[in-house]
Amino acid sequence: MSEAVLQSSGEQAVAAAVLRSDRFRLEREGDWQRLDAMVTAMEKGKLRKLSDDDVLALPVLYRNLLSSLSIARESSLDAGLIAYLESLTLRAYFMVYGTRTSLGGWCRSFFGGGLSRAVRAIWPDLLVALAAMVAGAVLGFFLVDADTDWYFRLVPAQFSDVRVPGASREALLSTLFGETDGDGLGVFAAYLFSNNAQVAIMAFALGFAFGVPSILLLVYNMVGLGAMVWLFASRGLAVEFIGWLSIHGTTELLAILLAGAAGLHIGRALGFPGQRSHMAALSQAGRTAAQVMAGVVVMLICAGLLEGFGRQLIQSTAIRYAIGYGILALWLAYFFAFRPRRS
Repeated sequence: MSEAVLQSSGEQAVAAAVLRSDRFRLEREGDWQRLDAMVTAMEKGKLRKLSDDDVLALPVLYRNLLSSLSIARESSLDAGLIAYLESLTLRAYFMVYGTRTSLGGWCRSFFGGGLSRAVRAIWPDLLVALAAMVAGAVLGFFLVDADTDWYFRLVPAQFSDVRVPGASREALLSTLFGETDGDGLGVFAAYLFSNNAQVAIMAFALGFAFGVPSILLLVYNMVGLGAMVWLFASRGLAVEFIGWLSIHGTTELLAILLAGAAGLHIGRALGFPGQRSHMAALSQAGRTAAQVMAGVVVMLICAGLLEGFGRQLIQSTAIRYAIGYGILALWLAYFFAFRPRRS
């Protein structure tokens, strides 16, 4: 008898729960369906087909949906209903609060002023990063000038075949022009590109440690280049070597500079948030640094193309300088002189 009573009570409880769920659905389903139709139209790019009343009702319907979802969860209503409300809530959230800019629109905004504004916003960090890079190159140059044994510590072993202290002018010159040495500075250029791409990423990623690792990495990355400059300068080939490097190096090293400055910008926000909270300062700095790093990726791609084609095809030092520093002038003009009005 007791088992029958328990079974009957269980059935009544289930029936009551179903009735509650059905009543809850009937009372609010009209608003859900209206919001669902509006979100579907917006997802298909048919925003203009919505009436003014629909647009005005969108935030109200969204808030009502959140309320319905909260009640459904607290009342342990039908799992299928809760899943539907959660899905609709997520879709509606992106329509109410998310950005609805197309890829083309984002590119126009980014390259049409967003990137240049982000770079100008971190100008103090650019100066610090530039000082670190110059210090690294100068340090590498004078270390080798004082003791040539430093050259073998600063320059990777795979580039210490012909390009070593004591090499003749003719041997070094042959690595700058022509294709007589298949391994030549082409291998060194490939190494520089891959290494500098890694340094750019690491200099940015390590900025959270108050920027100190970023500065050290920038210095360390440049000492090897300073040592190479000393080697060619010792045989009167500094102009030719810098010209060879300039085709892709101006873009590549500028990208390194920007990446390091972006990392320093985050470190500065963490250490010196000013009147803002640490979270607010980091959030703003992160958005700016992310834009700069997106530009760094584009610049590294451009540097790779310049290195892959310009170095082999162009054998004139004067033209190498013209290309390298002409492109550098364009980058600087874009970053610091291009100031379109905000739309």
